[in-house]
Amino acid sequence: MRIPITVLLSFCIIACNNTQDSKKEEKPNHEWALLPFTKVDSLNPVMIPDTNSAFQCPIRKTLVKWEEKDVFNPAAVVRNDTVFLLYRAEDIIGKYAGTSRIGIAWSIDGFHFTKHPVPVLYPDNDSSKIFEWEGGCEDPRIAEDGNGTYYLTYTAYDGEKARLMVASSKDLYHWNKHGHAFANAYDGKYVDEWSKSGSIICNYENGKIIAVKIGGKYWMYWGDTDIFLASSDDLIHWTPVENSERKLLIVFGPRKGKFDSDLVEPGPPAMFTEKGVILIYNSRNVHAKGDTSLAEHTYTVSQILLDKNDPSKVLDRMESYFMKPDKPYEISGQVNHVCFVEGLVNYKNKWFLYYGTADSKIAVAVK
Repeated sequence: MRIPITVLLSFCIIACNNTQDSKKEEKPNHEWALLPFTKVDSLNPVMIPDTNSAFQCPIRKTLVKWEEKDVFNPAAVVRNDTVFLLYRAEDIIGKYAGTSRIGIAWSIDGFHFTKHPVPVLYPDNDSSKIFEWEGGCEDPRIAEDGNGTYYLTYTAYDGEKARLMVASSKDLYHWNKHGHAFANAYDGKYVDEWSKSGSIICNYENGKIIAVKIGGKYWMYWGDTDIFLASSDDLIHWTPVENSERKLLIVFGPRKGKFDSDLVEPGPPAMFTEKGVILIYNSRNVHAKGDTSLAEHTYTVSQILLDKNDPSKVLDRMESYFMKPDKPYEISGQVNHVCFVEGLVNYKNKWFLYYGTADSKIAVAVK
């Protein structure tokens, strides 16, 4: 697929017109945005590491305390009137200061979670090991098709390079790995390129997050520098969208002088609405080109609206963030000054937004 150059030009015009001061958190003045969210301070963090949980690692062939170090960056889904979090957990073993695995926990109120004792997706002696060992399986995002199959996009890290992977499941506990999301695209052109953070465009309906087709295809935002786009016929095999120069099409990127000056990265599955596609996104700031009122390398959260008929076209973008790290567990941890969202569900007539705090714990905000 090729996107007309007029799309790129329209994006540039929108980006260049973003001039409002970003030193205060965004007020709910964008009628399309999903706002406001309030952190549940009385209960946060809702999940912390566990030094007792042990797992027989099939590669190390020994018991590993798989979530001893940190838990963070969860995907979220509602199934059987229960909220499930698929979360990233790290041990403290290995040359990369911890291998990541994906665990699962459940809650009947959205706040208090019970953990499954062992991870449900992890590096194994399988065809994905070359990509996943020994950095691990990281940062899941989840969507569902119309037939009740769940699709997880996650990051495989081999210690040098991140790669976007896909797995599927019928029950959230048993996952079938499908390998690299871009394995079949352009003769494998992007398999050995850095890729991560897949946010599939979905309908949020009746508590479910159902992948939706636009123009006969599924669409996914991805990337952790600029935001790129990919399409799929089956939610497993994805093709990155390129521009007329056969390079990755940039849907939107960082903005000089703002909170999102250094990088942008998708959050939960993008939300298809009548007003457009709402993407909640994470961003990092650096003082040299960004907002000096924030601590160096602060991760904040914002939202952008894209065309529901052309997901490469930006319609509107918040001028500032709606969430920033301001609690002790968000400011200090494995990586300081981080709020990083990946899970969003509509549950019991509320919106629950789940996020990693300082790459160490998990918290929730509610609308």
